[in-house]
Amino acid sequence: MKTRTMLELLTLSSSIYHFAKEAQLMDRINELSDKGKDGINKVASESQVGEDGNELEFIDKFILKANQVKDELEQKIEEQVVVIYKKMNIAHLDEIKVLNEKVEKYDKEIALLEARLNHLEAKE
Repeated sequence: MKTRTMLELLTLSSSIYHFAKEAQLMDRINELSDKGKDGINKVASESQVGEDGNELEFIDKFILKANQVKDELEQKIEEQVVVIYKKMNIAHLDEIKVLNEKVEKYDKEIALLEARLNHLEAKE
């Protein structure tokens, strides 16, 4: 039952994450469009040079700006997901890796202790 509940929570949090990611992207696009003609003209009037040294066209500038906004949004969402996971007390992948390393270390120590015990028992 606990495994099922954990899987349901994981599925729910993943769904919420993707929904929030899409919703915040749309909100950001709406916010940019609400700024109106001045904001668009500012982006269009900025001189940006592409990889080949030629000035970018308006659409290319817009796509570049949209990708920057998307990256910023994804970063903020990832930060919020980590906070939510900590509040929900769900282990993050980094925490799981650290715990696995500790388990491996302790397994090695236990094996050494068992070898020493066997050696001592063999002397008796």
